[in-house]
Amino acid sequence: MKNYKITIQYDGHNYCGWQKQPYSLGIQGNIENAIYEITKEKVKLIGSGRTDAGVHALGQVANFSLNSNISFDKIPNAINSKLPKDISVINCVLVDENFHSRYSAKGKTYRYLIHNSIHRNPIYKDISYQVKYKLDLEKMKEEAKYLLGNHDFIGFMSSNSQVKDTTREIYDISFSDIDDIICIEITGNGFLYNMVRIIIGTLVDIGRGKITTSLKDIINSKNRNMAGHTAPAHGLFLKKVYY
Repeated sequence: MKNYKITIQYDGHNYCGWQKQPYSLGIQGNIENAIYEITKEKVKLIGSGRTDAGVHALGQVANFSLNSNISFDKIPNAINSKLPKDISVINCVLVDENFHSRYSAKGKTYRYLIHNSIHRNPIYKDISYQVKYKLDLEKMKEEAKYLLGNHDFIGFMSSNSQVKDTTREIYDISFSDIDDIICIEITGNGFLYNMVRIIIGTLVDIGRGKITTSLKDIINSKNRNMAGHTAPAHGLFLKKVYY
């Protein structure tokens, strides 16, 4: 069997998330069905990780095995012809049979968009978090530096997670802003459940002055109640997975 690695983009607005659910195909199920329509083979699509309902992707990665001799360079267009227009396979390569999209991953970059304005933006409404309070971006940048490095991020994890090891390393966090759109990108070796969204919510609360405790102290407290709110899913993008 051949092992195919695909890169996927999707607008998560209309989906329950990456994983199939009893009531919805999710992104995973839609792609599996598309592959079956093309090859008549049932495949198990292995994603680099789950994205929640409403979360988007610019570079989700998945792999699957096929007996079919279909050429890898024909797969993106073939699959896309069977997919809804808000899901797209943008690349496909053949990989070693031992490649696993999740377990082979070395790190990820997430992007989060904040629309900092009192007025709604019809273009960005489904892909950004509207924050009506004036944010102190320089304060947010200053505090974000404490996220860098190895830390126990248990205070930035949703309570229903079953993960035992809560230590993660953040390699980089960057900010950019154009007009009233703030873009925050975070790169690390891995992320806990809702970790990025809780980090963003904490930075927003710092930026509006709701939280005055240093982010360094919040991290060291290992207390979810010290951190800020969980930012909404629709502002989050899985940008890139590293191997």
